[in-house]
Amino acid sequence: MNQASAIISGTPPPGPGADHGPDSDDELATGEVERRSFTLAAEQHGERLDRALVALVPEFSRSYLSQLIEDGALTIGGAPVTKPARKVRAGEVLALELRPTPMSQAFVPQDITLDVVYEDEHLAVIHKPAGMVVHPAAGNWSGTLLNALLGRDPRAAQLPRAGIVHRLDKDTSGLLVVARSRQAMDALVAAIAARDVHREYLALAHHAWGTAERREVDAAIGRDARNRLRMAVVDPLRQPGKPAQTAFELLQNAEGGCLLRCLLRTGRTHQIRVHAAHIHHPLVGDTLYGGAPAAGMQRQALHARRLAFGHPITGQALDFQAPLPADFRAALGEWGLTIPADDSAAPGTVDSPPGAPAR
Repeated sequence: MNQASAIISGTPPPGPGADHGPDSDDELATGEVERRSFTLAAEQHGERLDRALVALVPEFSRSYLSQLIEDGALTIGGAPVTKPARKVRAGEVLALELRPTPMSQAFVPQDITLDVVYEDEHLAVIHKPAGMVVHPAAGNWSGTLLNALLGRDPRAAQLPRAGIVHRLDKDTSGLLVVARSRQAMDALVAAIAARDVHREYLALAHHAWGTAERREVDAAIGRDARNRLRMAVVDPLRQPGKPAQTAFELLQNAEGGCLLRCLLRTGRTHQIRVHAAHIHHPLVGDTLYGGAPAAGMQRQALHARRLAFGHPITGQALDFQAPLPADFRAALGEWGLTIPADDSAAPGTVDSPPGAPAR
């Protein structure tokens, strides 16, 4: 399978930090349906149905085959069977319809308008709106940034994850960089790992800030043992977790909250949201981590405002700033806070460095 067809079928070609789902390398391309039939041998008598199928169709994973069984894609003796744990008997005739899954149909080009604030042959900087998912996942198999990148640039299909090297949460707005060449992608991945990419956020948090204007949080983050949808501050000696550091700086206080500048030292999942909650300042609108809608904000009040890094090929210093979106600005007004003085770009635009070929 070549790289182009791999992306379409949901198999990102391997690369640094590649995100491989459990079935990422064994799914059918969009629209393909294949039917196979088998007669069970004596040595398979008494096995679970899904285990027997793995032996019969070894190029597909057990989880993928179990999903097909549950979806009604299998018959035994002409009768549908939907329980993967069913015990099989020697001599039974199985008919299996290999169908494309939502994941396998996710990596397709879509005509989605992007706010591309800078672009050259090696990279692009995107201003992502709140509500857009960066990478397809359960519940969001289409309409993502990845789909949009595949739709606007045929070369994206030749790159792991269509050139995506870092992510923003669905309801976080702001800037991120994507690669347009493999050389740039490898260099950007290395730069992010080396903490050579400056990422600055603005956040609206609950509760007035204390006396210290700046606070450095150094607390490992791992999966929340009580809720697998959440991340949490963990003791890495007791449960899996990775080092995480965030700097919070007070910009303005309000009676019920505060406006913060947040600097990422590392890039863990939900890092700012988890650390803000950890220091008892959950983000406005972030119901997953103890926040609540306020000042008109229904999403987490987090905006990736500034992105600065050295160009991975030329070494040129690049520095971009995205203005606050309308809902965030309105929330500041509700709380009597002012837009930061250096948020000077007009809504819907991004400041790019002098001489940068924005388009």
